[in-house]
Amino acid sequence: MTTTQEQPSVETVRTALDSVQDPEIHKPITELGMVKDITVGDGGVVTVEVYLTVAGCPMKDTITKDTKAAVSELPGVSEVRVELDVMSDEQRTELRKQLRGDAEEPVIPFAQPGSMTRVYCVASGKGGVGKSSVTVNLAASMAERGLKVGVVDADIYGHSVPRMLGADEKPTKVESMIMPPQAHGVKVISIGMFTPGNTPVVWRGPMLHRALQQFLADVFWGDLDILLLDLPPGTGDIAISTAQLIPNAEILVVTTPQQAAAEVAERAGAIALQTRQRVAGVIENMSWFEAPDGSRMEIFGSGGGQTVADSLSKSVGAEVPLLGQVPLDPRLREQGDAGTPLVLSAPDAAASEVMRAAAEKLSVRARGLAGMMLNVSPAGS
Repeated sequence: MTTTQEQPSVETVRTALDSVQDPEIHKPITELGMVKDITVGDGGVVTVEVYLTVAGCPMKDTITKDTKAAVSELPGVSEVRVELDVMSDEQRTELRKQLRGDAEEPVIPFAQPGSMTRVYCVASGKGGVGKSSVTVNLAASMAERGLKVGVVDADIYGHSVPRMLGADEKPTKVESMIMPPQAHGVKVISIGMFTPGNTPVVWRGPMLHRALQQFLADVFWGDLDILLLDLPPGTGDIAISTAQLIPNAEILVVTTPQQAAAEVAERAGAIALQTRQRVAGVIENMSWFEAPDGSRMEIFGSGGGQTVADSLSKSVGAEVPLLGQVPLDPRLREQGDAGTPLVLSAPDAAASEVMRAAAEKLSVRARGLAGMMLNVSPAGS
């Protein structure tokens, strides 16, 4: 920039900083009280002092880069210097109140009557059916569609979502709020982010309930369109806790074509009868393997997904659709290990197309009472 131009005012610089967002909170740093001071010096040298929410903030380089980029575009600016400081405890308290309100006990935003977030609990009767693979690919598909998506890895004992999504960062704690890491546009939280190495989690029911409650209430999710919970297999503590903590959550059942697996999956879906939750649909995974000559090999049998959908439709008294049949693809596993969901790394793969179609159906479903089990009694009873 030429230094002969008129220097920008402090207010002009502040206005330019409105475009700089905190990467974790997704609000302008000016709105969050993160701009400590602005100085416009001789020759168009602008110094911006920025408060980080916590010491060692993992996003400090991003904030610095974005601040420099926003201010350097102003006429008359020759150089931008960014100096970092850290918020005091009082400032963090004010930030928490601004974001979460003044309540002493954090509430679960998704359980509030006015919540517009769709919550899907991805369940399976047994392990090994690819429930986590389906979860991360659905999440990545939805985020690619421009939706704001979060994933709770509620499979406390068998957590695997962070690896599959490539979420390497640790959560940041700001006062009593936890800022979740992001990967591929998806916010994610998992117990694996809080345990050293590959340490097993040895917890009983009440501790599991409390952990899930913290994931839902203490994590600052922001304004999500969709929240996916990757549940442990079966119908145990976590499934019951989820129904208690988020009564409006819907169940998405994952099964394989094998009839034995389908019978177990029916039980996982039928828990909705007891918890009064809606069943959003069924996804059949590992449906067939397509040989190089184009022929299909049904390695795990056939028909399991449709059997589950039909059985649950009959049980709950409303249509439970079979949302898709996902063919076997070795890349699904490979990309999960690599941290890039197949729908992003190989969008033209048949498995990717099925999961994208399922994600679209789940994203655009109308909100309504169809299929909901309403807790009402006849008049006078």
